[in-house]
Amino acid sequence: MKYYLIAGEASGDLHGSNLMKTLKQQDGDAEFRFYGGDLMQAQGGTLVKHYAEMAFMGFVEVVMNLRTVLRNIKNCKADILSYQPDVLILIDFPGFNLKIAEFAKKQGIKVFYYISPKIWAWNQKRVLKIKRDVNRMFCILPFEVEFYHKWGMQVDYVGNPLLDAKAAFNPQPDFLQQNAISASKPIIALLPGSRKQELQYILPDMLAAADKFPDYQFVIAGAPTFTPDFYTQFLKDKQIPVVFDATYDLLNVAKAALVASGTATLETALFKVPQVVLYKGNALSIGIAKMLVKIRFISLVNLIMDKATVAELIQEDCNPMRIETELQAILYHPKREEMLHDYEILAEKMGSPGASEKTAKLMYQYLK
Repeated sequence: MKYYLIAGEASGDLHGSNLMKTLKQQDGDAEFRFYGGDLMQAQGGTLVKHYAEMAFMGFVEVVMNLRTVLRNIKNCKADILSYQPDVLILIDFPGFNLKIAEFAKKQGIKVFYYISPKIWAWNQKRVLKIKRDVNRMFCILPFEVEFYHKWGMQVDYVGNPLLDAKAAFNPQPDFLQQNAISASKPIIALLPGSRKQELQYILPDMLAAADKFPDYQFVIAGAPTFTPDFYTQFLKDKQIPVVFDATYDLLNVAKAALVASGTATLETALFKVPQVVLYKGNALSIGIAKMLVKIRFISLVNLIMDKATVAELIQEDCNPMRIETELQAILYHPKREEMLHDYEILAEKMGSPGASEKTAKLMYQYLK
């Protein structure tokens, strides 16, 4: 069968690649065409557009790049019509994908949605559009099943694909040596995000806080969309290594982490690394978000736990002084032990690996 996938961010590229791998095991004749990234491209098929050309963070940034966004949507619709897939598989990325879902449904193309948009956070009535335009929804967060049920929609809970990625992880035995990372100091991982806008807002504060911890080795997890030179402008004369395509290796050896809000917060928790979650953006975008978003937390860890397991420093609170204070707290008892205990409960809530395989099997069965 012919599969058309759309992932607009680094996390979507990861989940999309794992799904493609398991779809090939179910369907020996699988053909792929997709919007995604390097990981999906490694699974074969045709990459139409890289997510690096599509990801805009915040309301203001989207408006400023509206012409590009609309052109991408128009081109995507035309490409889908030309390809005529057996199914369109949308991966999160709701601002773009919900528009594509509406178009595809009108064209008689079957629509599957893998990884639900966070419609439970704001403008929940969007679920009515999903009921209208999406044939099957595959959720990866436990509380989403109940949310959709309240709106009269049956969905498939497949577990979380991050568990698959972690289960498949094989540590590099010489990771520290290859990346010139000191083994004599405890390591603190810096995960500033994969989008240019969020990184520009958050990384300087991370680095300023790092100056207060001379007894630790800070290491940046570089995003695949950037080159080492991009990080040099922030580092200046700081001796902080940047590692690429090795985030899991970094988390595997880290004592603590500073993490931009997003999928990485859950990945960090699954590696049992105490963390501080950071989020900062355009002031106007944040102001609009505060008026619209109706949830208590922004990090996936806290949302799943339904409690403040990890500290969230948002906008004005995301500053070097607060970061230093919260980082100190998770390096030592009792906050550190409390967070590690909560991580054990989180792991139980998340369940076992196999989300990608389960999703692929269900998709193939529904298509047949």
